[in-house]
This record gives sequence, C-alpha cells and structure tokens, in this order.
Amino acid sequence: MADLSTDDLRAAVAAGVVSEAQAARLLVISQQRGGFRCNMADEDEPFELFKGFSEIFVTVGLALLTSGIVALSLMLGNPFLLPLVAAGVSALFASYFTLKRRMTLPSIFLAGTFGFSVFVFFAIMLGGSAMPDAGSFALVFIATAAALLGYFRMFRVPFVMFLTGLCGVGLAYSLAGFLLPERFIGESLGGSLAEYLDLGTSPTLAFTLLGFGLVAFTGAMVFDLRDPHRISRNAASAFWLHILAAPAIVNVVVVSLLGIGGASGYLLAAAALAAITIAALIIDRRSFLTAGIIYIGTILTWAISSTDMDTGWGVIWTLLLMGGFITWIGAAWVPLRAALMRALPDFALKSKLPPYPEAT
Repeated sequence: MADLSTDDLRAAVAAGVVSEAQAARLLVISQQRGGFRCNMADEDEPFELFKGFSEIFVTVGLALLTSGIVALSLMLGNPFLLPLVAAGVSALFASYFTLKRRMTLPSIFLAGTFGFSVFVFFAIMLGGSAMPDAGSFALVFIATAAALLGYFRMFRVPFVMFLTGLCGVGLAYSLAGFLLPERFIGESLGGSLAEYLDLGTSPTLAFTLLGFGLVAFTGAMVFDLRDPHRISRNAASAFWLHILAAPAIVNVVVVSLLGIGGASGYLLAAAALAAITIAALIIDRRSFLTAGIIYIGTILTWAISSTDMDTGWGVIWTLLLMGGFITWIGAAWVPLRAALMRALPDFALKSKLPPYPEAT
C-alpha cells in the first residue's frame, strides 16, 4: 500500500473526507512513527488559485450569472438594494460551490463579490453624505470587516482574510485621519510614494502602515502556529495575511532607513534586509523576502555605482547578482532554513513553527 503523503491529506481535507484537525493528527502520528521531523519532506508554501480549467469555466459563468441577476434587480427594484442582492446571491452560490463542491477559484470570486458588495452597501448607508468624514469611513470599514468575518466563519475561505486585511488598511488610515486630521492631511498632500513610507518625512502615514503591517503579521502567525504542517486552511489564511503584512513592514522599514541618506542609510537598509531574510527563513514564508527584492536591487545599484564601473556594466552586474541571489536562496531554501533552525537555540514557539530536518 502506498504511503499517504501531505498532498493526499490536503486533498482529503478539501474533499471533506477528514477534518483539518483529523488530518493534522494523522500527519503527526505518521511522522512520529517515521522519525518525526527527520522524516519530513521538503515542503513549499501551499498556494492554489484553481484546481483545473473547469473552475475557470465555472467562475466565468458565475460572473455572468451574478451580473444578470443584479441587472434584473436593478430593473425591477430599488437600486440602493443592489449591493445586498449581489451579496445575498454570492452567499447563496457559495453554499454550493464552496461548502459542497469545494471549488477554489469560484470561492475566491464569490468571496470577493460578497466583500465588494457589502462595502458598497455600507458606504451608501454610513458614508452617503456629500462630504463623509474620516469617522464615517472608519465605520464603513469596521462594518465591512465584521461582515467578512461572518462570511469566513460560515464558509472558511482563506481569501477572505486578504479582504479583511484590506479593510484593516482602510480602517487604520481612517482612524489616523480622524484622530490626527491636521497632520494626516498635511502629510497626504503633494508627497511622493517614498515620502509617504518614510517615518522621518511622514510619521503619521508611515507609522499607520507599519502598525497595520505588524497587526496583520500577528494575525498571520496566529494562523500559522495553528497549522505548522500546512495541510489546512489555516496556512492558506496566513498566506493571504502575509501578502499584506510583508510589503507594509518591509517598505516602511527599508524606505525609512534609505531616507537617512549616504552610505550609512544604505548599509542600515542592507542590514534590515538581512534581518528580514533571516526572519522569513525562521517562519518559512518567502513573501517577506519577495517584498524586499526591489530594495535589494536598489542597494546593489548603489554599491556598484560607487565604483568606477561603466553604467551599462553596472546594470548588467546588478541583474546578475540580484538574479543569482534570488535563484540561489529560492533553490536552497529548505537546507538553508534547516541549518538556521538547528543553529538557533530553543525559544518559545519554535516547536510550533514548520518542521525542519534535525539531522544533517
């Protein structure tokens, strides 16, 4: 009889044959019998948008069908109720395509339609004045996030965490505008994107984004620590939160350090990227390193430009070095992480992070 792999357990969970908790227990028992972590396979971050072309086909059909139902409602009813109709239709379809068929791409589409619809509805109801203030926007984002969390509780679609995180971004900036209106408006006018991310130039905007990133990262780690073997939807939910947390944290930290200027700014930014790389290896999430790729190129460009090298050759060497580094760390991720984790002393929650081979 063939051995049961992690992919088999993920498929069983997706098909509803076993629960996530049962699959996790089966995996732990299997690994304990085979040597636990030393028997772990080299695992990538599970990520799936669709299982086959049939899901793309169904999603196109759902988009057309939902549009038709909404258009029919517009002709027959009150246009202000359209968002509610769209949200209700999305939830109705999700009860079949998400709960029964367990289709990935249609579930993402329906969750996105539901989230957008409830956002529009609450924006009309709570922020419908001619000049809505920051407090009204905050209420809209809170109400939308609450609706999305209810949707997540019912349908367990990981992508909903991404949508909820977007509401978190909007809520953070709305609260900043409500609590510190003069500073918020002053920093928002006439600045470049780099200035918005710089803690020295725009502290209100930058600290707001950094604070959101830290909250999103904390939420992602809560999901990750519940599923170190990454066989359930907890890991997928964490993935979507990391997608938001990584650029928020990395951009603010590195741009602020580069804003210091001179060699010291670049060296500090390089040190920050090295620390981010180590953190990404420890938690086994490549998203943090991906968010820093553009800054790796910036630092390499600065380092090469400080020599007497021709500009053309400088560009070539930047591409070669950056491409080589990314390719190397991507290909050697598993042994690099294993070596790092073995070198680190025991610390709280280390045993709840993704497993790694303990023997060389």
